[in-house]
Amino acid sequence: MSVTYHPTVPKLAKFGAYSPVSEATPGELVVVAGQFGTDQTGAFPRTNSARDQVRGCFENVGHALAAAGLGFEHVIKFQTFLVGRETIPHFMDVRREVFDEIYPGGIYPPNTLLVVNGLVEERFVVEIEALAVRPAGE
Repeated sequence: MSVTYHPTVPKLAKFGAYSPVSEATPGELVVVAGQFGTDQTGAFPRTNSARDQVRGCFENVGHALAAAGLGFEHVIKFQTFLVGRETIPHFMDVRREVFDEIYPGGIYPPNTLLVVNGLVEERFVVEIEALAVRPAGE
């Protein structure tokens, strides 16, 4: 399986570190439910700051992908939910740091970012889900 990201598309504006389009060769879709920045007990391993929650969300997406035998290179799309516009700069900063590690080539999957009034528990300000493709025959 191969994933091709299109970091720019003629006639489309771009508002951050993502590709507007991705393509994947035939394979099996793998959906990672929205992840929070907690450990396996439901506690925040660092702090409950927005920055630490973003970092923890990406770590947990990585754990979920690994459970399916996949990695971030198989992700074709992220969807991010943030509570309040004030969370956006924290998300953007940490995502840039995380993406530098997991996507060293500087080309990133598409990401839809939604600002919402709240998540399942009031203590959460970030939730990230992913759509990935398992290569055919694996």
